[in-house]
Amino acid sequence: MAAVVVLAGAGTWTAVASDDDTPAVHRADRVMAVDGVRLDTSYFTSGTAGRRPAVLLGHGFGGTKDDVRQQAEDLARDGYAVLTWSARGFGRSTGKIGLNDPKGEVADVSRLIDWLAKQPQVQLDRSGDPRVGVAGASYGGAISLLAAGYDDRVDAIAPAITYWNLADALFPDGVFKKLWAGIFFNTGGGAARFEPALAAMYERVAESGTPDTAARELLEARSPSAVADRIKVPTLLLQGQTDSLFTLAQSDAAEEAIRANGAPVDVDWIAGGHDGGDLEGDRVQSRVRSWFDRYLKGDKAADTGPAFRVTRTGGVDSTDGAARLRGASADTYPGLENGERAFTLTGRREEQSFTNPPGASPPAVSALPGLGGGGLSQLSSLGVGVSLDFPGQYASFDSAPVTDDLRVTGSPTVTVHVRSTSDTAVLFAKVYDVSGSGGQVLPSQLVTPVRVEGAKAGKDVTITLPAVDHKVQDGHRLRLVLASTDLGYASPMTPATYTVSMKGALKVPTAPAVTTAAAPLPSWVWWLPLTGAAIALALLLTARRRTAGPAPDPALAEVPLQITDLSKKYANGDRYSVRDLSFRVEKGQVLGLLGPNGAGKTTTLRMLMGLITPDGGEIRVFGHAVRAGAPVLSRVGSFVEGAGFLPHLSGRENLELYWRATGRPAEDAHLEEALEIAGLGDALARAVRTYSQGMRQRLAIAQAMLGLPDLLILDEPTNGLDPPQIREMREVMIRYAADGRTVIVSSHLLSEVEQSCTHLVVMDRGRLVQAGPVAEIVGSGDTLLVGTAAPVEEPVVEKIAALPGVASAVPVDEGLLVRLDADGSAQRLVAELVRLDVPVQAVGPHRRLEDAFLTLIGGSA
Repeated sequence: MAAVVVLAGAGTWTAVASDDDTPAVHRADRVMAVDGVRLDTSYFTSGTAGRRPAVLLGHGFGGTKDDVRQQAEDLARDGYAVLTWSARGFGRSTGKIGLNDPKGEVADVSRLIDWLAKQPQVQLDRSGDPRVGVAGASYGGAISLLAAGYDDRVDAIAPAITYWNLADALFPDGVFKKLWAGIFFNTGGGAARFEPALAAMYERVAESGTPDTAARELLEARSPSAVADRIKVPTLLLQGQTDSLFTLAQSDAAEEAIRANGAPVDVDWIAGGHDGGDLEGDRVQSRVRSWFDRYLKGDKAADTGPAFRVTRTGGVDSTDGAARLRGASADTYPGLENGERAFTLTGRREEQSFTNPPGASPPAVSALPGLGGGGLSQLSSLGVGVSLDFPGQYASFDSAPVTDDLRVTGSPTVTVHVRSTSDTAVLFAKVYDVSGSGGQVLPSQLVTPVRVEGAKAGKDVTITLPAVDHKVQDGHRLRLVLASTDLGYASPMTPATYTVSMKGALKVPTAPAVTTAAAPLPSWVWWLPLTGAAIALALLLTARRRTAGPAPDPALAEVPLQITDLSKKYANGDRYSVRDLSFRVEKGQVLGLLGPNGAGKTTTLRMLMGLITPDGGEIRVFGHAVRAGAPVLSRVGSFVEGAGFLPHLSGRENLELYWRATGRPAEDAHLEEALEIAGLGDALARAVRTYSQGMRQRLAIAQAMLGLPDLLILDEPTNGLDPPQIREMREVMIRYAADGRTVIVSSHLLSEVEQSCTHLVVMDRGRLVQAGPVAEIVGSGDTLLVGTAAPVEEPVVEKIAALPGVASAVPVDEGLLVRLDADGSAQRLVAELVRLDVPVQAVGPHRRLEDAFLTLIGGSA
């Protein structure tokens, strides 16, 4: 308690670090005693002495004063005295949560204004009356509206994504918005942290699933709408489009009431909301600052923006994946029913019946507040449908395709006839945007609940659908859906059957006066060409001529590949990844490049394609030296370390797009021939995302074959394939080389190499071990398989490897693989084995590539 007294009396001053060219912001933290509770506050000022307007910043529900600290510092630097506080029941403030009770949280704001009036930095209109504005989002937005209604010292307000009538927000048309209400009370820390009347109200409504009159009256008394005729100050209303909690209809009602009082009102529909999306923080704070500059500082030159602005989403920025936002505006607020167009709706039947299932389960899904709804709303703004309606639980009626682009701005309306087997029916109405292919998108993931009393006798009902700003493209249709359930709301638990029919056209507001401003050209459009020209000029003036490459060798004009003394060091420069490598490849060969991991195979292939530069030696393709960008590389096709495809395009579209990117004529692609060799068949017309791994690999090979290159390089083409797919890949390579072209394949599947390759190059530790025809390497007489009656011990194997004429000896299951050098002979080997007491049963040349490979690698050092 002593600490509280000290803090309340003196405060704690802190200087906020800032750049040299901006004034320092000083923050004083205080705990103030207000009407029996303690409020945790922070007071921000900056600059020289002198009086300036003040701003109160409220935080959102479940937050604290720290959530608005950055905005407070920015406003302080702009010449305001700013006071932030944690509302009752949040942060370090005491008291019960009253949902902006006029006798609680609203009275607290008046006490804070009293305190501001006593500060020497704050401008006064008269004694005890500071020049003050109030801003905040959600819970803080509502307190700004209420403060203006209850305290006439408030001079301007800027509420964001908030409510006008909390009863309408949580009990729309008498339907309980159970998911959001549950989040409200859980975010607040449970019913025990609320005022007893609120806790009892929530428990009563949550248990029954139906709001009663007392519940509505309680929430209405704590809503800005209760003092609608007393809010007479300049008001900037910022409301979220992706918001199933506080919809655009809330700000519409606020605008109508405040403007009727004669106060200036601007309306701004931002892209985000309680369901997520882009809250446009920088732009919104800038507009709030300009609003206060105009109406608190009296700066008539301050640009407060248009009377109405709406943010529209137009595609995705390829650099960061974020949605592109553009503003549309009008000189006057259009309301929610401006410029209406009528669309006749028809269904499969004139009357449609559907059921409310027992327990209202499973429910349809629109928004998922607090559980990913932001992601759903973001997707719907980009034209992706994510809603879910269950068959038998809804009726639908469609319009004809629209004949030109339709911009819906406001709340569509429609009249339907409803009949029910129960006296009360609860429906959930929504309008989908349906594409020509049948895909449907629910704009902003919003629905309208409708409670129909006396439905058993049948009743005409006019439905006002959610306010949205959404573009319906030419050829799309509008689809009205009336569902019996929705995840976010409480539905009757008793089964019932609803029958609905259309009683009029769907009226869609278009707000024709709202126009989209031309997108400003990004700065790079101006500076990039100039910079490019400057760089080009600098290169022309200062760069040396590129050293001419070696002249083509006419003797190698028909040789697909010759590598001579090729070397490449690792980045640290102390070891070689490839060293003194030499081999030659002829037309019609399928060459297998073999070696253990780290042998230098991929490094060799990358140098062959000009992707990295050798440290020594030379690579010639058809007699031309290979270097980055060498024209001869147009005769080389490659598939190294995987290929990337656009999953939503078909296989054929991917290949066509790839070839267009090369800039070469379409007729040079030989697309059909490459596809015939790859053997993809009808799968070419399907989206690549439906392909198996084997199909993707064959599509990658087909891509490498485009243009029918004379030299085809494949690195591990059978990775991830099953045995039938591996066999198909083997046949592809053999078919490709059959017409005199050349294939180089790197693989660890030795059995496949043995069956598909005509020649081999074996590498180990960057060096060539052996090169030649497969038959010669596999069946060469210098490698013998010695069958033994018992396994040969390791010491004996070492003795055999050290014998004269023996290059290497490797134990295998059948006995030993022995490679002889130039001086060795089978007869001398058998004699030595007998002398060493090796139980020899048979001696003969081996025939397996695996054995030969192990022998070669085992003998290379």
